[in-house]
Amino acid sequence: MYVYISIMAYFVVLFLTLRDIRIFRRTRIVSYRKGALKGIISSFVMLIGVVLTALNPELGLLIVFIGLYTNRKGQREVVFRQANALERLLGKTDI
Repeated sequence: MYVYISIMAYFVVLFLTLRDIRIFRRTRIVSYRKGALKGIISSFVMLIGVVLTALNPELGLLIVFIGLYTNRKGQREVVFRQANALERLLGKTDI
């Protein structure tokens, strides 16, 4: 069960990182580039946590939660003005 939780958290961070990359490629806003770089680093940490969760669930989930904590993105510029939830999820921008 713990392995599934850590795998799901890993894929969420990976998806959000890919969304940040897509927004950066469209808008060239630096904060999305920094967010994508943070996402890549934290997804690597979380991947290590996913592997360790199979061996030791407590240590693996701790590393996964550390990866989630380091994935904080910070303040961003507004790129969604009239987008609905699905468009925001997929990274479609109004700019």
